[in-house]
Amino acid sequence: MAVHNELGKLGEDLAVQYLTDKGYEILERNWRNIHKEIDIIAKEGDDLVIVEVKARQTDEYGEPDIAVTKRKQRMLIAAANAYILRNNLDMSTRFDIVSIVFKDGEPVIEHIEDAFLP
Repeated sequence: MAVHNELGKLGEDLAVQYLTDKGYEILERNWRNIHKEIDIIAKEGDDLVIVEVKARQTDEYGEPDIAVTKRKQRMLIAAANAYILRNNLDMSTRFDIVSIVFKDGEPVIEHIEDAFLP
């Protein structure tokens, strides 16, 4: 597995643990609809939470969350709509970003709730 893929998997594992520790219920990981993917689908209270995870070895080129472009947001929104329709859900939905940067080998996690609106 390529180094960036390993970092991505580690980032997702750390994000799942972080969210679980905060009381989120993880419903899906790496959920796919055609060519669109959602890293983590979780539930917090009555909210469905669509989570995009971005992990970087350094913040030299900026925080990882800036990589969630408008195009990526549109893809996440479309995938979330497909998930909601497929599972016949009627609940409030929000889009979060979990940004992870490794500093001195240790992960620094930033959770951005309601990172963008559909």
